[in-house]
Amino acid sequence: MPRFDAVLFDLDGVLADTAHIHFAAWRRLAEELGIHLEPTFEEKLKGVDRMTSLDLILAQGGPDGPVQRTVEERRVLADRKNGYYQAAIAEQTPDDLLPGARRVLEEVRAAGLKTSLASASHNAPPLLDQLGIRPLIDAIANPAAVKAPKPAPDLFLEAARLVGVPPERCLGVEDAVAGIASIKDAGMVAVGIGDPTVLTRADYVVPAIANFYISDFF
Repeated sequence: MPRFDAVLFDLDGVLADTAHIHFAAWRRLAEELGIHLEPTFEEKLKGVDRMTSLDLILAQGGPDGPVQRTVEERRVLADRKNGYYQAAIAEQTPDDLLPGARRVLEEVRAAGLKTSLASASHNAPPLLDQLGIRPLIDAIANPAAVKAPKPAPDLFLEAARLVGVPPERCLGVEDAVAGIASIKDAGMVAVGIGDPTVLTRADYVVPAIANFYISDFF
């Protein structure tokens, strides 16, 4: 019998190359606020929820230091960024899946394992439809339904609960430091997508989703 009964996936940077779209939307908003974001700042936003990302950007600040905004102003800014992002992803198609992503999902399902999505993005459901992989995902964890965002374990625990699989029987797949922390603190085995010198808490690291084979974990 396989060791795992479910594979829980992040979306941005794991199944689809949409992380750069998020960052482009954040950079556009930041520039409007007089804040310059270096390309390296993108790593700090990976796997992080919308309001926490905004707080990191405001704390980065401009020439005069951190940018202060009220709670309501922050909500408006976050909604503006989301509008930029939604406009960009509206043109996504199955061709925007990362190489190997569909094959991985199909192999996981063929092996009899459940698939669940643990993405911090509130736009995940329509994006899955546009990418053509919604039928391959058994459940989608709603980030608004959990108490704490990544790196807390809540989202991955919710993704596991939705498919009825205990955490110790779940394999989590992530490309972000915050996401790997979430998986590990949920008591799951973590597969990192990316650089092993960055994803140091991951149990296994592969350079891309195309290098992931569920048969390696049987």
